[in-house]
Amino acid sequence: MLNAEDNDLLCRVEGNAPMGQIMRRHWLPACLSQEVADRDGAPVPVRLLGEDLVAFRDTDGKLGVIGAHCPHRRASLALGRNEECGLRCLYHGWKVDVAGAILEMPSEPADSRFKEKLKHLAYPVHEAAGLVWVFMGPAAEMPAFDPPVFQPTPDTKISIARIIVDCNWAQVLEGAIDSAHSSTLHSSDMVPAQVAASTADGDAWLRPSTDKAPTLHVQRTPFGFRYAAIRRPIVNETTHMYVRTTLFIAPFTVQIPSNNLYHMAIQQVPIDDTHTAFHFIAFGDGEVPAADAWRRFLGAEVGVDVDRRWRKIRTRDNDFLQDRAAMRDGDFTGIRGIPNQDIAMWETMGPIADRSQERLGASDAAILQFRRIMVEAVRSFQAGGPAIGRGDLYIPHAKLRSFEGVVRKTEDWRTLGVTPEELAMCPVGRAAE
Repeated sequence: MLNAEDNDLLCRVEGNAPMGQIMRRHWLPACLSQEVADRDGAPVPVRLLGEDLVAFRDTDGKLGVIGAHCPHRRASLALGRNEECGLRCLYHGWKVDVAGAILEMPSEPADSRFKEKLKHLAYPVHEAAGLVWVFMGPAAEMPAFDPPVFQPTPDTKISIARIIVDCNWAQVLEGAIDSAHSSTLHSSDMVPAQVAASTADGDAWLRPSTDKAPTLHVQRTPFGFRYAAIRRPIVNETTHMYVRTTLFIAPFTVQIPSNNLYHMAIQQVPIDDTHTAFHFIAFGDGEVPAADAWRRFLGAEVGVDVDRRWRKIRTRDNDFLQDRAAMRDGDFTGIRGIPNQDIAMWETMGPIADRSQERLGASDAAILQFRRIMVEAVRSFQAGGPAIGRGDLYIPHAKLRSFEGVVRKTEDWRTLGVTPEELAMCPVGRAAE
């Protein structure tokens, strides 16, 4: 349980909230590259950490993420004309470039030098891994861009599903690190079978265990933590164990265990205190599904499950389109798509979950560790320390890996799937239980 003060420290990101200030010390995904693929294309509204912005690609191909409101009379630049290397406001024709310079003021006298005195809000931008990233923190603290965990090489295949979730980022992230729920909530999509490891098979992911009560172990690391959910396998349960390790990469990324075809990561990007941009990402070098197929599989298809702004059609008002007839026929939730099943749980907790009313058990070890780490990180930051994930022991995210598979019980889970670079900085010691 968390008291009200710590819950606010964990959840609030708007304005000067310390968690939001920590987020501002990291590169944040603003939108998908596909949304701003065209030069002089339609501007895209963006909201991050309670701040309204607009993203666009100009005539020369340069990307900009700037304040959403015209500096003149605050009209929307998202409705503006993207032309001749700038966004032109429809109201009086003021024009702003990707760096925030005011290029034209048609409504002012021809000899006016007013535009030279103004600078519109514009954030540094970097494009990588299918996303447009922005840095919203102090310029003196801007780190070099580091490829995310889902882009270990420049040629990695990446597919991203995006859904806007109507609740706080922390309860979305807690869902991503909660391995225990998958055996129940997703039981119609993650099906026990006599397979060697997690196997993508048509519309289901097969897994080699029927165990719904995993034993959890947590190891703190410089990037956040790694934890293992250990289950009894269907085959050789006396000598072997089924291990799934998950990485929390502070402050908003989770790498979940892979299947036989591709790796997966999840990002929970805070839009504001009560809305989150949820990214479910498949990546790898082999049979990674194309973006359209990935979204179709997840129930996140544009024009079918979400609109062009990634807002979902399944909501609390329509019971997330739950199909009770399908439930009678054996489907556990009656809700199509793994992320939609999760979203139904997260949103029904409320816009910001009241964690003082929870009753946590042994299966919540990773949840407890996340809260402990992030509340400690906020208090350290308030005392003048660096933002979590930005200290001296930084490990490049592209060097991190989760693990999934059946191994002998004599194996140390903390070494499974760990790259040499990470092992050098996170030597195996006693796991934090």
